Amino acid sequence: MGRKVTLATCSLDQWALEFDGNFERILKSIEIAKENGAKYRLGPELEICGYGCADHFHESDTLLHCFEVLKKLLESPITQDIICDVGMPIMHRNVRYNCRVIFLNRQILLIRPKMLMANHGIYREMRWFSPWTKFRTVEEYFLPRMIQQVTGQDTVPFGDCVLSTRDTCIGTEMCEELWHPSSPHIQMGLDGVEIFTNSSASHHELRKANQRLNLIKSATAKSGGIYLYANQRGCDGDRLYYDGCAMVVINGDVVAHGAQFSLTEVEVISATLDLEDVHCYRGESCQLQMGSESKQCYRIKVDFSLSSNDDICLPIYQPITWNLHTPEEEISLGPACWLWDYLRRSGQAGFLLPLSGGVDSSSVACIVYSMCVQVCKAIENGDNQVLQDVRRLVGNETYFPQQPRELCRLIFTTCYMGSENSSADTCNRAKELASQIGSLTGYFTKYDCSSADINPIGGISKNDLKGFLQFCVRQFQLTALKSILAAPPTAELEPLTDGQVSQTDEADMGMTYSELSVIGRLRKISKCGPFSMFCKLIHMWKDVLSPTEVAQKVKHFFRMYSMNRHKMTTVTPSYHAESYSPDDNRFDLRPFLYNTRWNWQFQSIDNQISQMAAKKQI
Repeated sequence: MGRKVTLATCSLDQWALEFDGNFERILKSIEIAKENGAKYRLGPELEICGYGCADHFHESDTLLHCFEVLKKLLESPITQDIICDVGMPIMHRNVRYNCRVIFLNRQILLIRPKMLMANHGIYREMRWFSPWTKFRTVEEYFLPRMIQQVTGQDTVPFGDCVLSTRDTCIGTEMCEELWHPSSPHIQMGLDGVEIFTNSSASHHELRKANQRLNLIKSATAKSGGIYLYANQRGCDGDRLYYDGCAMVVINGDVVAHGAQFSLTEVEVISATLDLEDVHCYRGESCQLQMGSESKQCYRIKVDFSLSSNDDICLPIYQPITWNLHTPEEEISLGPACWLWDYLRRSGQAGFLLPLSGGVDSSSVACIVYSMCVQVCKAIENGDNQVLQDVRRLVGNETYFPQQPRELCRLIFTTCYMGSENSSADTCNRAKELASQIGSLTGYFTKYDCSSADINPIGGISKNDLKGFLQFCVRQFQLTALKSILAAPPTAELEPLTDGQVSQTDEADMGMTYSELSVIGRLRKISKCGPFSMFCKLIHMWKDVLSPTEVAQKVKHFFRMYSMNRHKMTTVTPSYHAESYSPDDNRFDLRPFLYNTRWNWQFQSIDNQISQMAAKKQI
């Protein structure tokens, strides 16, 4: 009658090149999946070595150690009687690929290379990997001897194909392939594949989770099927935070999902579903049929069943609503979790922050406090790994944090950034906030906040930061933030007038932070030069600024951008929160020496203003 299957996916907090820890987390996730009755376990992209190995992918050691971990996984009794789907780099015919290795009972069923690379924005996959371009083609891969000794196989299938078990058909997607206009799941669904898997290393950006969720839901809403999504979690060793969100979706409905932000290293999500629900959905609403020009999937037969014949109790899936976080909550949680991974893995004992009493440093302080809140919650919920990490950080094997403020006092030190130009107001605001969050306020430092090891707010706009601080007032009752939000932003670089600040940031910049945010997004995300930016802004700001005033702001921005661009080459590594970020030395590969006059470009703007004025006179 029915075909009841239990499937498992997961979010793992993997760390680039930490092969022993990565192995333990993979094995733990498989163990939990089996305990939940699952017959298929899916893990994140490149989970054996970690996604963020970067140029370490060029090293033969990285590939060698991945195979050593794979050997241990194959040999483990925990991996028996469940199809395991793990990620690692593999060299095939002297070409390096980002692969999934799918195995069962010490036999490798398939090595599936990634076909569509992420090679834009912060991603550089084409630097380390080649895409598999042989559509619906499978070749023989000769296994290394250490693996042959375990599996008894000389070669295994390598390429674009699917698995046919006794009761269903399973096809693979990998991260970027979901986002592509011609995603593999489209043709696989037309060819009868019922279960789609996606192993990802998808990073957090503000407001991105909803887009990811909609893509996965639509993948099965239009063609039916079950979609398993696995993702990495945590700081892999760089600027990114991978935000989990493992999920199971059937016929466009979410039936199980994990957390987006969590300190838990291993989270396994499982669901028990009836494959007949896929049949009914497709038979009634889709009537799927491949075109005559399409090439059928290459199928590998697997003598294994995901379903059981001895159980007539069939599950009825219940769609669930996923209430995603607001941007303010994302800022509170994402950078906080990133800071926690950085702190516990860096070997340091805590954080030091120059606290100025302004929005930026106060936001960083609030993120550290939020980190302490998350740590205390995790310990309260029984996360022993977090408790061990805290005890190691504070140097006390019996310590048990009672409240975030107490923990903050032990691992967070702030000092006031003062000079002869600093006002008493900013000092008092800094002291009041430090008192409320529980940090050991010190005194003056001569360095500005660009002199730092890491920057958790560098990728967040000023407007979003202000919204975050308002959230902290409500969420954490940090009332000291009210006066910080009300104060005009200032670097306090000029002498005081009657004890009061006489200089403000926005006056010095010649534009407001809101205007700067718009201009920055047009330059960074929309790839606007001076002329195209002017053309867009005269439309956007037509109700508040004349074309001549817009031109003045555009010219001023590009002059200042050119003069200060060199500073970006040494900017502190920032948490990546969105595509608009000042962390240019990582993924904005533009020069740092510019002609500040921009003669041709600015003349084009002037010509356009003249033409607009002439039209008005006609």
